[in-house]
Amino acid sequence: MRAFAVSLTSSLTASLLVVSAAGAQTFDAWAAGDLKDRKAYESPQNAAVEFRIGPYVPKIDDEFNGAATPFEDAFSDKKRVHVAIEADWQALRIPYFGTLGPGFSIGYTKMNGFGLLADGTRSAQKTSLTIIPTYAVAVLRADVIVRQTPVPLVPYAKLGVGYAMWFVNDGNGTAEAEDGTRGKSPSVGLQSALGIMLHLDPFDKAADMEMENTLGVNASYLFLEWYNSQLNGFGSGSDMNVGTNTWVAGLTWEM
Repeated sequence: MRAFAVSLTSSLTASLLVVSAAGAQTFDAWAAGDLKDRKAYESPQNAAVEFRIGPYVPKIDDEFNGAATPFEDAFSDKKRVHVAIEADWQALRIPYFGTLGPGFSIGYTKMNGFGLLADGTRSAQKTSLTIIPTYAVAVLRADVIVRQTPVPLVPYAKLGVGYAMWFVNDGNGTAEAEDGTRGKSPSVGLQSALGIMLHLDPFDKAADMEMENTLGVNASYLFLEWYNSQLNGFGSGSDMNVGTNTWVAGLTWEM
């Protein structure tokens, strides 16, 4: 009987030590702000890639305060589609909050129309405006919500610098004004965004595991973002403002 009691005591002591060690590891992970034990098969995460799409109307006419509307005259105020990709490096994990790091994007949009002539009539020659917007921003994601609660949402914010190359084509090549100025130039300014991401993995765990095993994708999200690019030469008015205020939707993959 005594031998049984000693054996039972030893077993209980060993079990308590194992539980204590596991508890300490969980606490350490939580204190580090990186609870990743919800998916035992998950690989390290340090980057994100976005596919982005949304309407786009440049702010060119805003420069004239209603006195003239050259963009609307040539292209109408109909929204065009803008597509882009973005890559983020999640360089820093902030305990109890989320990630912070740089993000870079390049996009494309093009609009066609028929400009007004000096006599007010519509030109028969097609005019096009092509904009290639890019930006470099700091990206702050509050993923503590999705990591430590059942709520599948991640709010985020972006702030940085935007840069866009734009080209006007009059059908014969790059347009040229009477003074010899060619219709192409860069525009720079401030870039900002606020958005929310919906975590998709809980809705299809089998697909989640497959993407993790085959592509190294830790998490997939749908997102909706309000996007603001003020490309007016940082307020100097030296650049044609081909930036926009618009919403963007798309998919994000974290890896």
